[in-house]
Amino acid sequence: MLARLLLLFIIVPMLELVLLIELGQWVGTLPTLGLIMVTGVVGAFLAKRQGIAVLKRIQTDTQTGRLPAESIFDGVMILVAGAFLMTPGILTDSFGFLCLFPPTRQAIKKLIWVQIRRMVQNGQFHISTSGFYQGGPMSRPEPDNVIIIDPDEDKDR
Repeated sequence: MLARLLLLFIIVPMLELVLLIELGQWVGTLPTLGLIMVTGVVGAFLAKRQGIAVLKRIQTDTQTGRLPAESIFDGVMILVAGAFLMTPGILTDSFGFLCLFPPTRQAIKKLIWVQIRRMVQNGQFHISTSGFYQGGPMSRPEPDNVIIIDPDEDKDR
């Protein structure tokens, strides 16, 4: 996992730099800088607007007694989109706008859920809640490759 993150933090910035240099050579320096500024401002505006809409949905879901899981997931994706849009670059801006556009956000969410389900089925992802409610450490050590989210699983055994 650490190797993947290191590659991500090295390869993505390198690709962004290459794309920005190529774009700068093709259209010029000032238009390239303008594009970076415009996508940052527009992205921040759209992320704020969609974030407020998601907060309202969360409030409505909570007030009507529904679990706001879908809205919370949308909120996390909008937060990620905002971070990507504030990062200068063509790839990050493209991904950020895809996360803000509701139809593509739905498709990305489905891909993420499929991946999470696959990880759970392969035993790479463990959902658990024990330890969080008792206020202490987990009752048993977990392997390093397991992500603990919700441990009520121990009570069911």
